[in-house]
Amino acid sequence: MIERLQISHLRNLTHINLSPAACNVIIGANGSGKTSLLEAIFLLSRGKSFRHHQPKRYIQHYQESATIHANLNDSRTLAIQKKADATTILRLNQTTVYNQSILTEQLPTLLIDPSTMDMLEQGSASRRQLLDWLVFHMKQGFHSQWVAYQRLLKQRNSLLKQRRHLTQVQLAELKAWDKGLSSHAALIHHYRQAIFEAWQPYFSKSIAQLLPAYAEQLSLSYNAGYDTGIALDIQLNERLEQDLQLGYTRIGNHRADIHVHWRSIGSRQIADENLNSPLSADSTVKLPILKEQAANILSRGEKKLLITALRLSQLPLLLNAKTNSELYNSDAKLSATPVVLLDDITAELDNKAIEILLSTLAQLPCQVFVTSLTDSILPLVHEYWEKSQVFHMKQGGILPAQ
Repeated sequence: MIERLQISHLRNLTHINLSPAACNVIIGANGSGKTSLLEAIFLLSRGKSFRHHQPKRYIQHYQESATIHANLNDSRTLAIQKKADATTILRLNQTTVYNQSILTEQLPTLLIDPSTMDMLEQGSASRRQLLDWLVFHMKQGFHSQWVAYQRLLKQRNSLLKQRRHLTQVQLAELKAWDKGLSSHAALIHHYRQAIFEAWQPYFSKSIAQLLPAYAEQLSLSYNAGYDTGIALDIQLNERLEQDLQLGYTRIGNHRADIHVHWRSIGSRQIADENLNSPLSADSTVKLPILKEQAANILSRGEKKLLITALRLSQLPLLLNAKTNSELYNSDAKLSATPVVLLDDITAELDNKAIEILLSTLAQLPCQVFVTSLTDSILPLVHEYWEKSQVFHMKQGGILPAQ
């Protein structure tokens, strides 16, 4: 858990020195810096912003860098400095480290931001990242396999972009890369599949709470990005000509996806007003079962609840990973307290959904940061956390509430 947080030159946050509690409410008007504070924590954990990928977009004007430093409750310290040229300096316990994954392990951070509606309708990257966040924290071998796969994929795509026809030497090189990709792909898929199956019941429980009317109709599916019944290198060889024409690799782990499906109910009870009908008042009529992407069926408000359910369902799985490691065949490695970032949920969710969200989080060993335009959320927060911190923000400055 974060015991002290220092932020320098991130957007309008010139110098912030904060001592947070288990639950923290940050209140302020639009543009006051509330979301920037959450962005700083996310940046420290993930090495990137959830708003802009280019550091020069979030580093304060006329400053060379932005810095975030955190003291954790077990005496560990984490720090990241991002410079305008994208140079990054990382430190763990005052020692420079060279992989962001080291800090990510120390500070698992989950952003619940229902306003990001494009997750359901647009590309697969954000949905794939949902699963990979879980796999990273629950499977020791996943990250090294993922990094190796990405390195080979980058080399393969670079060659495909440069050439329409390959020499014998290049073909031999490509086949060697494909063998490596295939080996890494099989393990990555194995890790993803195991965690996805463990995630399913937690997602179903969250849907039953947040969208009870669809509890029997919404389900998750995982697409590996290629036919897992055939070695990936064989499939890549069969598609080589098309990949050369397009200049990129079309199948593999990098094309994996998570889909949320809506399925119609296959029968329903009807009441027939025609007394001469052979159907009784309680007749069951069988209907064709329809299957569709949930994004095409749900309303905007329901999509927000669905996105919230997707993210919220990950946390209890992650926290239960150690006790259920045998059940999930998981070498879970989580040792740190997860930090949950809730950005302006009062503007996106109704009171019932907010109550379900907060009551669920209050029962889990995690640290929570909530932003809000007003103090209307405070009674509900105080109902679930006896000791919570309330901060008010104005023009990039933050002070404890009076």
